[in-house]
Amino acid sequence: MKQRNAKFEIGQVVRHRVFPFRGVIFDVDPEYANTEEWWNAIPQEIRPSKDQPFYHLFAENDDSEYVAYVSEQNLEFDDSDRPMRHAQVDALFDKDGVGHYRPKATFRH
Repeated sequence: MKQRNAKFEIGQVVRHRVFPFRGVIFDVDPEYANTEEWWNAIPQEIRPSKDQPFYHLFAENDDSEYVAYVSEQNLEFDDSDRPMRHAQVDALFDKDGVGHYRPKATFRH
């Protein structure tokens, strides 16, 4: 297995390249670590490779807040500097003034 370094880190705000949502990263898997059922539910034409980092996000779109699991290839930095409204973000992170969130002491790994 090849070693991959994650492009993004915990606390960064990212947005999906295809779908209209953004989120704060709260965990990183070095490669795909979800179920085969979840994997097979992704349409084959947009299914990403499993051998890349996958990110757990406190995500939000215009309508709702939720948790998302997204491949690195489908994420990009969100530099909009808009605040996140997802309740878990305020509960587990402090904003650091440079568009980044820092895990609160009780949440650090």
